[in-house]
Amino acid sequence: MSKKWMTIAAAALLTLGSLTGLAACGSGGDSSSSTKDSKKTDKSETLTIDVYDGLANYMGIQKGWFAKVIKDKFNIEMNIIAPNVAGNGDALYQTRTAAGDLGDLIIADNGQQYNELVKGGLLYDASDLYKNMSNMKNFDDAVQHVNEDEEGIYGFPTSVSNLKPTDASEGLDLNYGAYVRWDLYGQAGYPEIKTLEDLLPALKAMQDLQPQTESGKKVYSFSLFGDWDGNMMGAGKQLAALYGYDELGFVLAKADGSDYQGILDDDSEYMRAIKFYFDANQMGLVDPESTTQNYDTLFSKFQDGQVLFSWWPWLGQAAYNNTENVDKGVGFMLAPIQDQKIFSYGAEVYGGKQFIGIGSKAKDPERIAELIDWLYSPEGALANTSQTQGSAGIKGLTWDVNADGLPELNDFGKKALIDGDAEVPKEYGGGSYKDGVSALNVNTILGIDIDPETGYPYNYTLWETYQKENTNTLKEDWSKHMDGAETSVDYLEKNDQMIVAPGASYVAPEDSSEISTLRNQVKSTVVEYSWKMVFAKDEAEFNKLKKELQDTAKGLGYDDVLTVDMQNVKDQNSQREKVVAEFK
Repeated sequence: MSKKWMTIAAAALLTLGSLTGLAACGSGGDSSSSTKDSKKTDKSETLTIDVYDGLANYMGIQKGWFAKVIKDKFNIEMNIIAPNVAGNGDALYQTRTAAGDLGDLIIADNGQQYNELVKGGLLYDASDLYKNMSNMKNFDDAVQHVNEDEEGIYGFPTSVSNLKPTDASEGLDLNYGAYVRWDLYGQAGYPEIKTLEDLLPALKAMQDLQPQTESGKKVYSFSLFGDWDGNMMGAGKQLAALYGYDELGFVLAKADGSDYQGILDDDSEYMRAIKFYFDANQMGLVDPESTTQNYDTLFSKFQDGQVLFSWWPWLGQAAYNNTENVDKGVGFMLAPIQDQKIFSYGAEVYGGKQFIGIGSKAKDPERIAELIDWLYSPEGALANTSQTQGSAGIKGLTWDVNADGLPELNDFGKKALIDGDAEVPKEYGGGSYKDGVSALNVNTILGIDIDPETGYPYNYTLWETYQKENTNTLKEDWSKHMDGAETSVDYLEKNDQMIVAPGASYVAPEDSSEISTLRNQVKSTVVEYSWKMVFAKDEAEFNKLKKELQDTAKGLGYDDVLTVDMQNVKDQNSQREKVVAEFK
């Protein structure tokens, strides 16, 4: 580990060590507090629970190795209900809430959804159950913060952390960045990239060098998808993050509170991004299937080498940077955009943007509470993770403690986690490892936090053993051309190219019914026109569509919603300043 990570690890471990009940947190078997408490409930019959999960990208019964863990420990099967997959997610949410039963276990947004569900009587008051949730109690401040306006305990925070709010939460790579096929970038002569727009000629040269994959499929620099469009086209927001902005409603807010932009401003980072994609499409760099494909299809294209640009390390690198490729010097690495200032999420001392709750009509809330509590144990945090994190999985299956007492990926773990997949032994459930990962797609404990049983982060990429072994031709060439940096964060820190938004766990207040109606009208217009602008036939049509979007949105009430959002981002910044002062 670098000195920085050792310092963070030591500080976090001391913090964890001071928490009450720490000794009860085991890594599995009879040592875990969840197992102890679970003896209070009857598990003789299999309990199938509906899990409404606003983050899930899979619909149906959880399968594979994670399903077996849940079945063996709690005799529970999870049926995942995923609005991301169902199509019109808002309609699914409204239909199920109107029926008075969103699910038995619920993962939804803090703020408006939390308030709606409490007021509507759809969440179970777990106050009595919380008394026995010894793992969850390690994060009591965050639990109380989520439920501060209620008389009961209706929700449990996600992505909880014991780090400072000004510490970057992501690890070796930030959540956002311009990741390109470094091997082709090198073949193109490592062209200078002064600013975002300079990526286009560089990517054009790279695409010309490899117009087809080995399987004969056409290669594109950009391949987009619409699954995660919300208040705006998701792909547009991702590029704004390269310059320190994150979204809140129709506003892009700089991490340090120094600038706020309405997304439809002529000079906004969002409009810049849409023009960037339009220019890319005019150059033949955008996959024409972008308008119809989903995230899973896109991921498969990355695996096959059909895409040259990734907005996130957990897409391009996760899909393509297997051992065989990186040893050949082939794969995705961070591009050196000279004027970038990438947005980083600070550690959330009060938890993240989602909460976990128990449905008010759940048949067996006690067993569900035990499952939730286990997710906050070291064993649960290692087994369950979001798609953007690198938790190590099950001890004995993917990792072990070596002779020196250090956590280390075993051979199976290297195949499953680094090479991308492996066939799971039957005793662990069988099937593909990748297909068996937790479909919950949520972090309970931040991956950069310290596992008290090993003294190292839950995220295996931060382990000393992993970093020693993780040298390859690709990384060596990248480091050579990136000031000798060992990681993306190392490079960004050396060049003052990252900006941390303090983790204040801010949740925007619920919209009034009038603003909610206006917002829904406007956001559908913004998304529709944004896609049309990207694929406009020429610049004249692009400008015409842009003017139509701005005029139509204003006619639908954009300015009224923007006024609300502008106040919210200012309140968010005030809360960030407050939490920084509180947790110095």
